[in-house]
Amino acid sequence: MSFTAEVKDELARVPPTCSHCEKATLAALVRIEGTLFFSGQGTYRIEIATDVPSVARLIIKLLHELYHLKTELTVRRSVLHKTPNYLIEVPAQPHLADALRDMGVLSEEGGLELGIKESLVAKECCTAAYLRGAFLGSGFVSDPRGDFHFEVTVESGDLAEGLVDLLDRKGINARVMQRRSSHMVYLKSGAAILEFLAFTGAHQSALSMENARVIKSVRNDVNRMTNAEIANQAKAASASVDQIYAIKEVLEAHGMENLPPALQEFIRLRVTYPDATLKELGERATPPLSKSAVYHRVRRIEQMAKELHR
Repeated sequence: MSFTAEVKDELARVPPTCSHCEKATLAALVRIEGTLFFSGQGTYRIEIATDVPSVARLIIKLLHELYHLKTELTVRRSVLHKTPNYLIEVPAQPHLADALRDMGVLSEEGGLELGIKESLVAKECCTAAYLRGAFLGSGFVSDPRGDFHFEVTVESGDLAEGLVDLLDRKGINARVMQRRSSHMVYLKSGAAILEFLAFTGAHQSALSMENARVIKSVRNDVNRMTNAEIANQAKAASASVDQIYAIKEVLEAHGMENLPPALQEFIRLRVTYPDATLKELGERATPPLSKSAVYHRVRRIEQMAKELHR
C-alpha cells in the first residue's frame, strides 16, 4: 500500500468531532471527486470513484445516514495497476438536488457553487473535516523517505483558492498551480505536510512521517560528515604529494647534510608518514611542534624548490 493510501485509510476512520463534521467531509468528497450529471427536468445523478475501500465505505455510509440517498456500488479492476476501483453511483431521486445544495455543490440559484459554502466550515473541527474530505477525494502525498510533496487536485480555481484559505486559517502555507484544466493545491515543506496530517487527524501517518524525517536527517548529516572527511583526506593527500615532490627537488640540489636540522627532521617525518596531516607530523616531532611550526617548515621547503626554477 502506498503512503497516500495509508493516509487516506487513516483519515477515512477519523471520528467526527461535532454533528456537522461528517457533512463537511462528504461535501468535499462529492465536490472534488464526484461527477455531476443533469438528467433533465431538474433532476441530477452523481458518480464518485475511489481506489481506497475504506473511503468507498465512508462515502456510502454518509450518503445513506445524512441524506437517505440510494446508492449503487460497482467494483472495477484496473488493467494497468491490477488494483480494484470503486464506483459509487447515486441515481436520480427525490431530494438529491436538495442534498447537493446543502453540500455546497449546487448554489441556491440552481447553478454550480464556485467556492466553499461558508456554513460547512464555520467551526475549526468542520474546517479540518472539509480538508480531510478534500484529501480523501484527490489528495496525494509522497513517501516521506523520499522528497516531500503533497497535493490536492481540483477543477475549479475558486475551490482551490478556498482550500488555500482554509489551510491559511490554520497557519499552513499552501500554493496553487494550474495544470492544464485543473488546479493543484500543494505543500512542499515537510513541516507543512506534518501540520496538515495532524490537523486533519492522521496522527499515525504524521508519526511515521516524522520518524522518516529524523532518519533522513541523520543519514544526511552522516553523508555530509563522510563527504567532508573524504574531501579533507583528499586535500591532505594532494598536499603531501606536492611536499614530497618539493623535498625530492631540494635534496637533489642541496643534499640532506647541507640543510638545517629543522628541515631535515621535517623531511624524515614527511617521507616516513606520507599520509599524515601537518598536525600529526607535529605530534611525532621531538620535541612536539605546533601545526603552524610544521607549516612554516613546509613553506621553507616549497620556497627553496621554487628558487631552483628561476
